[in-house]
Parts: sequence; C-alpha cells; structure tokens
Amino acid sequence: MTSLPVINRSRPAEAAPADPDETLTMQITRLVGLVFSGLFAGFLVAVLVLENSLRSFDGPDYTQIRQAELEDLDRLAAATLIPATIATVILVIFYFQTRSRSRWLALAAVTLMAAVFVVTLTVNLPINGDQLDWSAHAPPADWADVRDRWQIAHAVRTVAAGVAFGLLAMAASARPRVPGQTRRKQAMSIDPQLDNDHREARTPLTSRRRGSSAVDPRPVRRGPQT
Repeated sequence: MTSLPVINRSRPAEAAPADPDETLTMQITRLVGLVFSGLFAGFLVAVLVLENSLRSFDGPDYTQIRQAELEDLDRLAAATLIPATIATVILVIFYFQTRSRSRWLALAAVTLMAAVFVVTLTVNLPINGDQLDWSAHAPPADWADVRDRWQIAHAVRTVAAGVAFGLLAMAASARPRVPGQTRRKQAMSIDPQLDNDHREARTPLTSRRRGSSAVDPRPVRRGPQT
C-alpha cells in the first residue's frame, strides 16, 4: 500500500505593512518633501524655458523683463526649496535610523538640494542683486556675459533639482525591508535543515505525488501453489 506524503500545512505569511517602523508623521513628512521638491523642480524648469526665450532680446528689453521677473520669483523659490530640503533631511535621519532601503536615495537627494543651495547663493543671488540695480535704458556693457553666467548656473541647479525629485520619488516607491524575512534568511544560512524544510513546505502536493513511487516496493507474499 502506497503511503501518502505528509503535507506541511504552515501558516501563510502575513502581508507586511508599507513600512513596519514608519509613523503617520513620517508619512506626512515624506509627502511634503516629495510635493515641494516637485514644485521647486517644476518652477526651475519654467524659469529655464523663459530665460531661453529671452536670449533673443536686446539689453534694454532683457533688463526690463528680468527686473519684473525678480519681483516675486525669489520668494517663490525659497517657499518651495526650504520646506523640501527640511523634509528630506528629516527623512534621511529617519531612514538611517531604521536602516531603510531608501536611505541612500534620500541622502543623494538631499546632497543635490545642498548643491542647489550652494549654486544659488554663490552665483544666482549675487547676480540678481546686481541686475535689480541696472538701468533698463542703459544696461552695463557686459550684460550678456552676466546673463550667460546666470543661465548656466540656473541650468545646473535645474538638473540637480530634477534628479533630486526623481530620487525622492524612487525612495517613496521603494519596497520596504521586511524584518521577518531577513531573520528567516539568516536562520536558513545557519541551519541547512531549516532551508530544506522550508522548500519542502512550498513544494506542491501534485509534484510530490509525481516524484513518489506508485508501486509498493515490498515483495508480494504468495501462498503455496498446488
């Protein structure tokens, strides 16, 4: 008589939450960083398009448009970049404390935001202050060189801000690390028998029946022949 294999009816693993250690506050912080970094990157792209269209203008026309542009754009840039940077710094601290898979993406994003700050403070803001003092009727002789320096620096920070936003989006969509799964892998590496039991539990019943012998290997006892 063929004996049926024993089925290991292990309980299915429960689905892990979005992040075992993430609180509602950190979820809101992540959302704030993602939204404001996206707004800042979009704002820089819009300014880049506008500046590219101004390259065909002469000195007086360019100066007039630039001075009107600088009235509110600096405040808008600060209102989007500062919250995005603060939220991302908080996320980096949280991700490293919980050893999240997203910690290096968030660290790269905050590094790019710091680069945006450096470029803005060292190149763009000083030029903005000088351009506000220009005379629209008689701009300085090197106005085109100043414009080119500002636009190159702006293109650099636009690329940095766009990449930072992409990294934050990747960090937000990254699959969280499940602590139970990591502990199981470590236990399997220590005890090979545990790994064999785990594989046996996952083997379908049909494949086990197919691999098992359907004939009883014990010899058949026959009675005396007459």
